[in-house]
Amino acid sequence: MSVSEQLEILRRGVVEILLEKDLIEKLEKSEKTGIPLRVKAGFDPTAPDLHLGHTVLLQKLRQFQQLGHEVFFLIGDFTGMIGDPTGKSETRKALTREDVLRNAETYKEQVFKVLDPVKTRVVFNSEWLSLLKASDLIGLAAKYTVARMLEREDFYKRYSNQLPISIHEFLYPLIQGYDSVALKADVELGGTDQKFNLLVGRELQREWGQNPQTVITMPLLEGLDGVNKMSKSLGNYIGINESPDDIFGKIMSISDPLMIRYYELLSDVPLSQLNNLKKGLEDGSVHPMDAKKSLGRELVARYHSAVAAVRAEENFVSRFRDNLVPDDMPVVKIPAASISGEETVLLFKVLATASLVKSNGEGRRAIQQGGVKVNSERVSDEGLEIACKGEYVLQVGKRRFAKVVFE
Repeated sequence: MSVSEQLEILRRGVVEILLEKDLIEKLEKSEKTGIPLRVKAGFDPTAPDLHLGHTVLLQKLRQFQQLGHEVFFLIGDFTGMIGDPTGKSETRKALTREDVLRNAETYKEQVFKVLDPVKTRVVFNSEWLSLLKASDLIGLAAKYTVARMLEREDFYKRYSNQLPISIHEFLYPLIQGYDSVALKADVELGGTDQKFNLLVGRELQREWGQNPQTVITMPLLEGLDGVNKMSKSLGNYIGINESPDDIFGKIMSISDPLMIRYYELLSDVPLSQLNNLKKGLEDGSVHPMDAKKSLGRELVARYHSAVAAVRAEENFVSRFRDNLVPDDMPVVKIPAASISGEETVLLFKVLATASLVKSNGEGRRAIQQGGVKVNSERVSDEGLEIACKGEYVLQVGKRRFAKVVFE
């Protein structure tokens, strides 16, 4: 592709390109020499599972791959043991080496659901950082001042509020920046919350006589609530290892504006097709549900298979349009001995036992709010008891089903 065509693709969903004129020059040089750009993104393996929020960067890396450039998926096994202080009001607890390595292995398994494994270079920053001596770290620390570090918003707030900042936290941006020096990166990608760290990389490359990398920042993907950043702790996430039915069902539950954002940041739909989709939604020629189904099929196919995507859509239609229960719902057997001889049991306790809710309190609230069905009949009495015999099909919300069998 021409440089202008590459730029059109690479600008998609981007918050900032620093500096775009530098990126244009690098793309032009790559076109003339045939030497691909070296593009990196770093991921600290602080948790074992990835969700769609993590894949925003992976999607951009994939676009660089498709344009013929060299992609480095950098696993921060060394920096992960420090813990990135970005956005935190307190010092993070350090991970053990065992935690980091275990999470890193699961990352490697998951990222190739997005990236081309043949065109991806997986690197660990311990390869060069573990070789640094104390004198090297002191020399690295001499490249930046405390005043510059305090320009970071989270550091500044903590300092102003007299909250502790450990010295090792100042090392994190420097060490991340040194990754770019070690890899001779032409481009580095990161979320908007990583901007300070990415710019440190540019400064350090200058110090080492390298051409400073272009920094591309991507937005932080909103979760299912459409407001907060996608996060497992907030429960508003879609995990890429979730079942096809869960991924598809969650996509169908998002708002129409959020659907467009997901298309822009997560989908492979070409920009021309995406623009037509937006126009169709505005003039009514495209139904939002059809657009969500298409997005759901694409994402399920990516993380599972095309067959799984078709089946997930069929299951969704079966459950929610035709009001049928799924054939493959889990069966939960409750031994009579666990009921202590009682003839009836409170429904909310059964919901918790069947793992349809996380606690008795959540079960009560779900019943109060009309979100529970027993044998396809909606119930609202939180004190409802059911007989401790026979079978019941229980449903919580739109997607959680279980067949409870009293033995």
